[in-house]
Amino acid sequence: MKPKDATLAGALLNSLDEFEKSHHSLPGISSKVARWAWVEQLVESVRRDRYIAQLVGNQQKPIVADPNSIAFDPIKAGIYYNQQGVFEEACWLIFLSVHFGKNRRTGWRLVRDVYGRLGQGNWWTWDRITNYSEDFIQWLSANMNILKGADGVPRYFGNHRKYQSLSATSQTGTGASIHSYIEWVQNDGTHRELIDRYIEKNDGDPRKVFSALYKAMTVSSFGRMAKFDYLAQMGRTQLFPIEPNSPYFEGATGPLKAAKLLLAGNSEAKISWKEAEDKIIALESYLEVGMQAMEDSLCNWQKSPMKFKPFRG
Repeated sequence: MKPKDATLAGALLNSLDEFEKSHHSLPGISSKVARWAWVEQLVESVRRDRYIAQLVGNQQKPIVADPNSIAFDPIKAGIYYNQQGVFEEACWLIFLSVHFGKNRRTGWRLVRDVYGRLGQGNWWTWDRITNYSEDFIQWLSANMNILKGADGVPRYFGNHRKYQSLSATSQTGTGASIHSYIEWVQNDGTHRELIDRYIEKNDGDPRKVFSALYKAMTVSSFGRMAKFDYLAQMGRTQLFPIEPNSPYFEGATGPLKAAKLLLAGNSEAKISWKEAEDKIIALESYLEVGMQAMEDSLCNWQKSPMKFKPFRG
């Protein structure tokens, strides 16, 4: 562990001690082994946040936004376009990064080939897809077999989207997701008008704006996890001035089980999602790592509560 990370880990251990003295014990990390395993996951999650912050702070190169290049990265591309003042395209690419996800084996290849139209030209930019959405559905249907690997190139959704379908026509497939996302944004006109309206309605409070957007977001196949990931990423990349106000446990599986394990020592404990949510919010106020890191670290920790294992993709 690097010195900077070791300092953070020490501070987190101290904060956990303070929380338990002031509030209640955390049976799930009563042993030193479990306690250290979760702290390592917290540090890993904070490092991911720092990485995005570093990307935002550095000038991105045009090649990261070129789907014909192996350097293509939709998150870096979103940051690049925002740096260039092309806000709508920036937001669109962050959405695509969440919808398709980054696969541990094939990276960003799926989103790269959809966005870049398999190298056929006329990329599916925000301007193009909003003006030719039916053409996109036809293109997706026509190229479905290739996108599924008929050309010998593997392309897969990321872990958080592993149950997502590429289907152009089903009510829960990629076609429906993209169509409903366009409708959701264009209900306000543009991404800029959307976020400006929610900022005004919620007095510019980053957590209140996040909460309001989370409640209002209606995108096909975007459940609790996808909405949280999308909005959190929009905040981390500084496209929207928002941050999670809660871990949003209602409808959650892994994160809620992790919270129960932490709070009661039993992932099946009879603790309501609201009670677990309130206690995790209180705990975060001591740790001060941000709710994104709390949710992310808990989800990964419960997969291996006695030994740190990095989970990516």
